[in-house]
Amino acid sequence: MTLDIERARRDTPGCERVLHFNNAGSSLPPSAVLDAQIGYLNLESQIGGYEAVDREHEQIEHVYDAAATMIGCSRDEIAIIENATRAWDMAFYSVPLGPGDRILTAKAEYASNFISCLQVAGRTGARVEVIPNDEHGQVSIEALQGMLDSDVKLISITHVPTNSGLVNPVAEIGVVAKQAGALYLVDACQSIGQMPVNVDDIGCDMLSTTGRKYLRGPRGTGFLYVRDSIVEQLEPPFLDLHAAQLTSADTYAVRTDARRFENWETNYAAKVGLAAALDYALDWGVESIWERVQLLASALRRRLIRIPGVAVHDRGEVTCGIVTFTVEAWHPVDVRRELTAQSINVTASGDSVKLQMEERGVTGLVRASVHYFNTEGEIERFARAIESLRA
Repeated sequence: MTLDIERARRDTPGCERVLHFNNAGSSLPPSAVLDAQIGYLNLESQIGGYEAVDREHEQIEHVYDAAATMIGCSRDEIAIIENATRAWDMAFYSVPLGPGDRILTAKAEYASNFISCLQVAGRTGARVEVIPNDEHGQVSIEALQGMLDSDVKLISITHVPTNSGLVNPVAEIGVVAKQAGALYLVDACQSIGQMPVNVDDIGCDMLSTTGRKYLRGPRGTGFLYVRDSIVEQLEPPFLDLHAAQLTSADTYAVRTDARRFENWETNYAAKVGLAAALDYALDWGVESIWERVQLLASALRRRLIRIPGVAVHDRGEVTCGIVTFTVEAWHPVDVRRELTAQSINVTASGDSVKLQMEERGVTGLVRASVHYFNTEGEIERFARAIESLRA
């Protein structure tokens, strides 16, 4: 592992102000992202918005190449969307479903996704069914195989759930989905930028993610991957003159690439910032980032376990940079408030993964999420802050 952590911290102005263990919420952007985005906004202010697009066309288009490199696909399979939720929605609401069709999803599926599943089921007569977990708390491949039949039209899985530290076996699920002939949608909101992700290895047909989390990009950015072999099976839930062309008074033609899921107006400065974030992560090397993240997260778990009254709640055969825990006699919101007062950033997680939380018998968790620019010294400072709550 050859990461220059001192350089990473010099590149990250926020490291001078906060101990940031909220990278699964919104990470600290490096200066390269900030400079790219502000530089583009300055150009817009000097020459005009449309004119800036013309001048910086190649820079704007580069985001498609960078995203494709990150996940191992073609640039024509990438759509840049304003956030991960909308990216996921654009894919999900495009899947043709009817009465009796089955949607299989995980207990750890993000609540926004689950709400969408229920809404579409109510409209179409499709059914939403939850795949049981295995003994590690992740999607049970055996249970999934036992649920398959010709009515299963979609398998929708969150790669890294928001508040359990586990990494779902998405590649193994991909094998099952292919055997069943079902479409396969992966929510990679918490995994892109944290760990290597390759859509061919996973076998997914669609994948959505955000820019603001482990990619360290701007808020209000995300992207959607749609495999080129299925893109024309999916008509987006709404179209405009970017996604389609009016061919006559009563006909239109939808784009044949993934940009059919975009719309005409977009935040070009954020696109440029997202491209910078993707380039920055690729420059460090995602394999090296993943190794560092796992090292730090494991160290944090070991340190927290040693504190009386603290319980670590992470599960999974493979665990990631998300570390969830509770402090006896403290509500997670109050823990977060106390840490914020010490310039330490975490998240208090509630019912965003309702089914999984109910299964685990908890109503709230503190979520600390580390990234490669964090340090062992910050872990010790964090642990001492938690110990002070128990004093």
